[in-house]
Amino acid sequence: MSTDPAPAYELQVPAPGGGRLWAERRGTGSPVVLLHGSGMDSRLWDAVVPELSRHHEVIRYDARGLGRSAPPDRTFDDLDDLRAVLDHLGLHRAALVGLSMGGETALDLALAHPERVGALALVGASVSGHDWPSSPETTAYAEARRRGDAAALAELELSVWAAMGRTAPGGELIRAMVEQNAARRIISERHLAGAPVRDAESQLDRVAAPTLVVHGDRDHPEIAAIAERLAADIPGARAHRLPDADHYLPLRTPERLTGLLLTHLSAHPG
Repeated sequence: MSTDPAPAYELQVPAPGGGRLWAERRGTGSPVVLLHGSGMDSRLWDAVVPELSRHHEVIRYDARGLGRSAPPDRTFDDLDDLRAVLDHLGLHRAALVGLSMGGETALDLALAHPERVGALALVGASVSGHDWPSSPETTAYAEARRRGDAAALAELELSVWAAMGRTAPGGELIRAMVEQNAARRIISERHLAGAPVRDAESQLDRVAAPTLVVHGDRDHPEIAAIAERLAADIPGARAHRLPDADHYLPLRTPERLTGLLLTHLSAHPG
């Protein structure tokens, strides 16, 4: 892929209720906002941004309390934060690309404010309203959060969601992101727990934005089940299952993902 010719501009976006969200803006063209998952930060998109920003204005930001964004000291809502980023940058309408929790937030905005979403790409996405089955993993996650055990939470994240391991593409960055954000994640999720409860899963037939659904062949089985539901129930959705990728798909196979995103966005410039 080509090297990135576009300069990056860092921003501090005022967060609703106080604090700041770190954001980066680069490139020109139709705007695309990248949203990362829980326990990560915007470095998830490091291998995608260079090529994507040769064709689009690309915005990525760290979710509340993660990466370089300020930790919350009160209840907050990821949907409000996404709207704050769009408003601060003067973007009435943009394409949204979200992974995991970021995909859930993007989908919630597409339902709550369809006029603001020109296109959607849901990558290994979760969906609000989904009933996750009980398992030893979910029990261990809950216990690590209850104890505030950041080290245990990080190891769970890496073993469950980064199953391809440290030696696979992006492995070192994935481990660094997860370990550096584990303690921040515990604090952030405690404040996020009071946010409004949404149910996008029962409203997928109302999604108006042209939608791309992508997941990796080595992602968690429940993510594959969600991807199948998204592709079946969102009108006109197109689905792709990429080989050699777990949940951290943008770092495991960035060239394939970027190609899919560019094709989808060129067909639906918003």
